[in-house]
Amino acid sequence: MPRLPTPLTMPQDGSHARALRRRRRGEAATAWAFVSPAVLVILGLSVLPVVWSLLLSFQANDLVTPSRWVGLDNYRALREDPNFHQAVKNTVVYTVLYVPLSIAFGLALALVLNRRIRFVGLYRTLFFVPFVISATAQGVLFSFILDPEFGAANSVLHHLGISPQGFLTDPSQALFVLVAITLWSGTGLCTVIYLAALQDVDQSLIEAARLDGAGRFQLLRHVTLPALSPVSVFLLLWQTIQALQVFDLVYVTTKGGPLGSTTVIVYFIWEQAFKEFTAGYGAAAAYVLAVALLVLAVVMRALRSRDRTPRTKAAAP
Repeated sequence: MPRLPTPLTMPQDGSHARALRRRRRGEAATAWAFVSPAVLVILGLSVLPVVWSLLLSFQANDLVTPSRWVGLDNYRALREDPNFHQAVKNTVVYTVLYVPLSIAFGLALALVLNRRIRFVGLYRTLFFVPFVISATAQGVLFSFILDPEFGAANSVLHHLGISPQGFLTDPSQALFVLVAITLWSGTGLCTVIYLAALQDVDQSLIEAARLDGAGRFQLLRHVTLPALSPVSVFLLLWQTIQALQVFDLVYVTTKGGPLGSTTVIVYFIWEQAFKEFTAGYGAAAAYVLAVALLVLAVVMRALRSRDRTPRTKAAAP
């Protein structure tokens, strides 16, 4: 068998190697010139504020006079602050109500809208439109509707023979009314995501289950819901993060009232930093929320990994 010819290569002397290194440095400089604006934006708007607020949480700072290092005093004060405890309680109640209800309503609407019915495209659009409306606009709209004296809601209740309600001005109702407003707008996202996930459910599994005599409830329980479990985990994490960070709707409608019944953590942080001018104290509260979100993300990731592990082992030969 004839030998293959040896490939021709040009000898690389010192000048050629230096030219190659200069060209590579020039390419790297050009690449950095293109990405540097984005890097500066990320550093200026993300990394530096995070580091600065962390340092601020260990200081007494009113945003006007020079700050003073106080160590963990801000965190100790949070532990003993009844207003912070009330804000945490309100946030937990809001999250516990909003997250499962939004996911359940979204799944129910997706199952209905996944069927072949007349004007289904219009119905899907109508259910999603509230999601794209800003929380500020929602707050203004429902502030007029739920006004205890001149609102349309009490007018309807009056015609039905029901006594007028305080809604956003009643400490026993305000938080639940905010949950209802958020459900009106936030359920659309869950509906759209579940609709997309339902399109990917393996139809052969559904047909096989039907041939085995499975009814509609058995199909939902044993075929559809297991196929939607990754989407459900994502929505659970996403909706929880959104609920823990609710602010603008509270700011527009109740401003934390009445009697602190709707003061949530983010509104508490804003109030401490920009109303009471205790920026260090507000930064400490913000990092408590950040740690809670981090723990939540880690737990969700661990649960998702645990759910995937048995499937992987079962699929292995």
